Amino acid sequence: MKLAILAIGAHPDDVELGCGATIAKEISLGKKVGILDLTKGELGTRGSAEIRAEEAKKGAKILGVYVRENLGFADGFFVNDEKHQIEVIKIIRKYKPEIVLCNAFADRHFDHPKGSSLVSDACFLSALEKVETELNGVKQEAWRPKFVYHYIQWKNLEPDFVVDVTGFMDKKMEAVKAYSSQFYDPNSREPTSPISSKNFLDSVLYRAQDLGRLVGVEAAEGFNTERYVAVKSFDNLV
Repeated sequence: MKLAILAIGAHPDDVELGCGATIAKEISLGKKVGILDLTKGELGTRGSAEIRAEEAKKGAKILGVYVRENLGFADGFFVNDEKHQIEVIKIIRKYKPEIVLCNAFADRHFDHPKGSSLVSDACFLSALEKVETELNGVKQEAWRPKFVYHYIQWKNLEPDFVVDVTGFMDKKMEAVKAYSSQFYDPNSREPTSPISSKNFLDSVLYRAQDLGRLVGVEAAEGFNTERYVAVKSFDNLV
């Protein structure tokens, strides 16, 4: 059940919003990708945990991911401690991803930087033999992903690198809109929230288009990294 990429988000829809087009592109290239949601998003202004679970299934199906799991941490109240790190480590060791994608370093919603640091720390600890975990009664082997990248969310953070996602924004937007309880719907009677406006939904597209403009492609998604990104030669750069 080894994955090439494991994308992790604090809430269902974080992954679709932050790196949905990149995931769709990698899957089209034959990569096996999975999604892990840390919480059920039960404190969200709109919808419910049950509704969001169904929407998450739809989003995963649209993107074509291999597997999607939810750790059921407490929305708004989970912390970066040993208890939560161990649960994330179990998933990392279960799927042995080469790349982990996770929440933004800094953002409007405080769960996002919490999720960012939690996952980053868990990726490091997952490689330590003396951190012992079991899954279904079986001792797990240590595993450290080769790369941990942080996708960009609400705040316009300066990316360390961008991925050309030309041709994959339609798939991303379809996956985002699978969360119909959360985003713009002129007929909805739900309370408004910062992400329920048309402006926000439009911004998901125009941010990708603007990042694409800056690097000379149609659309791009930005990422941050905690260490240098290396290339074998200049030919690897767009």
